[in-house]
Amino acid sequence: MDLARTEVAPRRSRKESATRIGLMALPVAFFAVFFAYPVAAIVARGLKIDGAWRFGRIGEVLAQSDIRHVLWFTTWQALASTALTLLIALPGAYVFARFDFRGKQVLRAVVTVPFVLPTVVVGTAFLALVGRGGLLDQLWGVRLDTTVWAILLAHVFFNYAVVVRTVGGLWSQLDPRQEEAARMLGASRFAAWRKVTLPALSPAVAAAALMVFLFTFTSFGVVQILGGPTFSTLEVEIYRQTSEIFDLATAAVLTIVQFVAVGAILAVHAWTVRRRETALRLVAPEVTVRRPRGAGQWALLGGVLASILVLLVLPLGVLVQRSLDAPGGYGFAYYKALTSADSGIFLVAPIAAIGNSLEYALAATAIAVVIGGLAAAALTRRTGRLVRGFDALLMLPLGVSAVTVGFGFLIALDEPPLDLRSSWILVPLAQALVGVPFVVRTMLPVLRAVDGRLREAAAVLGASPWRVWREVDLPMVRRAMLIAAGFAFAVSLGEFGATVFIARPDNPTLPVAVARLLGRAGDLNYGQAMALSTILMVVCAVALLLLERIRTERTGEF
Repeated sequence: MDLARTEVAPRRSRKESATRIGLMALPVAFFAVFFAYPVAAIVARGLKIDGAWRFGRIGEVLAQSDIRHVLWFTTWQALASTALTLLIALPGAYVFARFDFRGKQVLRAVVTVPFVLPTVVVGTAFLALVGRGGLLDQLWGVRLDTTVWAILLAHVFFNYAVVVRTVGGLWSQLDPRQEEAARMLGASRFAAWRKVTLPALSPAVAAAALMVFLFTFTSFGVVQILGGPTFSTLEVEIYRQTSEIFDLATAAVLTIVQFVAVGAILAVHAWTVRRRETALRLVAPEVTVRRPRGAGQWALLGGVLASILVLLVLPLGVLVQRSLDAPGGYGFAYYKALTSADSGIFLVAPIAAIGNSLEYALAATAIAVVIGGLAAAALTRRTGRLVRGFDALLMLPLGVSAVTVGFGFLIALDEPPLDLRSSWILVPLAQALVGVPFVVRTMLPVLRAVDGRLREAAAVLGASPWRVWREVDLPMVRRAMLIAAGFAFAVSLGEFGATVFIARPDNPTLPVAVARLLGRAGDLNYGQAMALSTILMVVCAVALLLLERIRTERTGEF
């Protein structure tokens, strides 16, 4: 009997390893061809001159005072944005985790809408609120469009949901009886929270802070619109050096710097996620959620609702208001103007961008679900350096310059058999790169919750790995897959950094159309940009409301 077991165990281990490698093959190939290769091509084009590498160019670029200013501002504003986001969003995470109140599901979707909006739309919303002729300018003569405060508040607007979902998701599963026991032993409310709850939450807070830092460190659309010529992040500078100055060497150096920084951030993030998954014993969220009790809890709920109203809902409301504020009075004049191609900005009517974006996003979603689903399935098979490295690879598109990826597509994918520059599939491929991490992070917790003995039993009965997935995993993760597809669709719809390079003039996407309209002077162009942004916001909001109806408490971080 023991001899039989010792013979079966290595065979099972080899079979599991082969299955894991098989599942990883397509995602690795996809990222190698459509991520690593274009990024490497743009870096090589910038640092390789007459066949020789010029690594000394790195020191030359970093020695420039304007580049050092960009690096300093990128890091400083990311740290400030992260601190401000945590300060404002942590009370919201507590409210969503512990309180049950009417409209909570809808409010959760409202909180998440800014996160899936394109950064160019976020910048547009704050431009309508605090820019020239904006609401604050009209009421009190206050304009913040080219100040750091406008950028920081826009980043809070964009990343509020990251903290609420990441920290609140764990907070809702912490057993409140541990903190109550500490209070019974004489600890004050604050001391019990500091010594019991805070240490348990620290991995989730650290993970949320790192993700916020990552998104703000690589901020593009928000800074490009609100920063003006004074403020520039690495991502904005890469775009400027690539598309305006055509200095590929400087762009390549900045890409390398950003890549190294993002790699370090993701390594620390992976460590915090492992701590969060292994160090705690959690309970069902139903045990911890209750109606607010007492004046203090009702005041906290009211304060959080007020902050959401001012910081999240107001900019979106102003966006809608500006889209309706036409020269002849409130109405749909700007929306009607979207049907005309007479502006000279597009080869087609701006409204065509809606259909283009929907088609591209659907194709990108299909690609992201296939690649991300296979990757998530591979990550459930044991752990180790190979799996952790693969997990980090999947997250890199969230932090590596989308501008570099988009421009790299044009440079690298220009020869058979990968001459895709004139193909429509180029845009969905770039969008899918951003969607895959959301699919993985949504499906992975559910897949890991599936009892491994069910898979083993099916395998012992002769089921192939594909049949095990179809008959064991798929029924349990179907809902998570739908949610993953919804998130992939929303983020694909709003991808801007890479799409701005590869979207054809006769097939613009919504974010590209908004950016081009904002880049032209005139009230009509500005009003059409607001109208398109409002349409995109409504589509994202509807998608998220549908997702909230099928959401479970184990459907990932986002």
